[in-house]
Parts: sequence; C-alpha cells; structure tokens
Amino acid sequence: MTTVFRLRQISTIARLQLRRVFFARRSLWVYLLALFPSVIFFAHGLEVKIRGDRWAGRKTPAAVLDSIQRGDSDGAVLERAGTPLSERTWRPPDGDGPSHRFMTYFDGRRRVDLHFEAGILQGKSTRTMLDFEEDRTVYAAVFQYFYLRCAIFFGCLGIFMNLFRGEMLDKTLHFWFLAPARREVLLAGKYLAGLIAASVIFTLGVMLCFGIMLWPQDPAELQAYWQQSGPSHLLRYAAAAALGCVGYGSVFLAAGLLLRNPIIPAAVLVLWENINGFLPAMLQKLSVLYYVQSLCPVPAPVDPDAPALVRLLLAPAEPASAASAVFGLLGVAALVLWSASRAVRKLEINYGTD
Repeated sequence: MTTVFRLRQISTIARLQLRRVFFARRSLWVYLLALFPSVIFFAHGLEVKIRGDRWAGRKTPAAVLDSIQRGDSDGAVLERAGTPLSERTWRPPDGDGPSHRFMTYFDGRRRVDLHFEAGILQGKSTRTMLDFEEDRTVYAAVFQYFYLRCAIFFGCLGIFMNLFRGEMLDKTLHFWFLAPARREVLLAGKYLAGLIAASVIFTLGVMLCFGIMLWPQDPAELQAYWQQSGPSHLLRYAAAAALGCVGYGSVFLAAGLLLRNPIIPAAVLVLWENINGFLPAMLQKLSVLYYVQSLCPVPAPVDPDAPALVRLLLAPAEPASAASAVFGLLGVAALVLWSASRAVRKLEINYGTD
C-alpha cells in the first residue's frame, strides 16, 4: 500500500511540474536546439525540389552527358547536348589570354558543369542533386555531433538543473518541502517530469528531422530503404535520444542539488564525454555518450583531413551491444539518482545565499 501511495505521489508531482517544465521561459531555447537541424534539412530539400521542378523541362539525356569528354569543342557539345541550363563567358580584362566559357546541364538527377578554355573542354564536374547515401551520412553526423554532444546535453542542462536550482532562484522550493511527501518522492516526481519533457522534445525533434531528410528523396530508393532498415534506424535514433535524456538528466539533476553554478558541472562533463575514447574500458562505461553512441545505426563520418587530435576526440569508443547500452545507461542513471536522493535529504534552503 505504501509503494502504491508513493507512486501516486510521484505521478501527482510530475503532473504538476510538467506544465512548468514545458512552458518555462528558461527552457524555450531548448525547443530551438531540437528543431534547428530540421530547418536546415528542410531548406536543403526545398532547394533541391525547386531546382528539380525548374529544370524538369530542360533535361538532357544522361547518355549524351556521359559521352562528353575533355577535348571536345563547345560547338560539338552544343550540337549533341543542345542549349544548356545556364551559360556564361569570361575574358581576361586586358584581353591577353584565352576566353573561358561555362555551361551547365541537367539529366534529371545530376548537374554537369563544363568549363571550356579557348573553345575546348578543359574540365567536367558532375554533382548529384540529391544523394540518399550522402544525406543519411550527414544525418548520422548531425545526430551524433549536434544532438548528442550539444543539443541534448545542453537541453538537459537547462531543464534538469532548473528543477531544484530554478526553484531556489524563484524562492519557491520551500512550498514543495512543506508538502506531505518524502524528499526522495519529490526528487523522483521532478525527475520524471523533466524526463518526459526532455524526451518528448528531443525524440520528436530527432524524428521530425529524420522525416524531413527522407522527404525529398527518390521514391524508389525511399521505398527500398523503408522496407529494409528504415524503421529500425528511426527507432534506434529515437531510443538513443531518449536514453541520452535519461543519462544527462540524472547527472544534471544531481548537479543542481549539489552545486550552485551550472558552468562547473557542464564544463567537467563536456571534457569527460569528449575524452571518452582515450579512457580505459572500465571508465568508458561511466560516460553517457558511450552508451548512446552504441545505439546509433550508422557511424558518424570523421573527416580524414582533420587534425589527428580532433579525429581522436570524435572517434567513438568500441561500441557496446544494444542490450548492454540500454541496461548500462539505466544502471548509471540509477546510481546517480540514488546519490541525488541522499543529497536531497540533507538539502537546506537558504535563499539569502542564492
């Protein structure tokens, strides 16, 4: 009976706290973090759609464009390929030197840029207007480098640090302590409210961004992808985002109880998370990033031309299995929350020092 009563208290506290968490002015920027990548992918897809529609009536057969080789004259190219989408000519200002001519063609999927010098083709570059594999790789990079390392990290910092520290600043925490509920129950209710809010915001943000990334793709490629691995990829990304909220939420909730300045725990945790790949295997398991990266279905790309130190920092540690990642992160979060429950028992309210 006592357990059921405490669960009801936790539910009541979470319900009362949810409205404050979702609509707090201090948390409005969290929505911007969650939606920012969707705006970028939408702009990219919209640009491709507009260009494709504008150029649809002026396609050149792919076989014709493939037959164009360096050394061909501009007259021969015009005879075979017809009028280009765009054309411009450049001459040296002093008139000393050959003229340059640039032409652009489109075959429905690829944009082909041709560079002529003195009427002879010197350069040919081909760029696919929409590359599904490339967009999926870009999404993997955005998820791991922006969502996990930035948006979810700092979003949870803003949400969970304010659950107790914000109440201290607003001088309202004593009202909660006067309620007929154990402090551990209060902590559990506040954590549940923060977790629901953070998970909803970032999971929906991740899923919306994923859907917008798929929106402009070729229907045939999209159907094949969705029949093979699309749903599982989406589920793993959403699960990684939610578990990131579980882990970072517990850490920042505990930090809000123990520390007044959020900059200190944020700086320490950023450093810890980013040197994860250098740590021994046992210490790697004390990192939230280690577990959530293990759930990602596509490894994030690392620029081979980046400095060696940057590549080492961005390279993920050896991933754990999906089951180990889930239960390992839940175990870390439970340990942190247990420590926080002991700290909240000793918490004393002194508004004059905040």
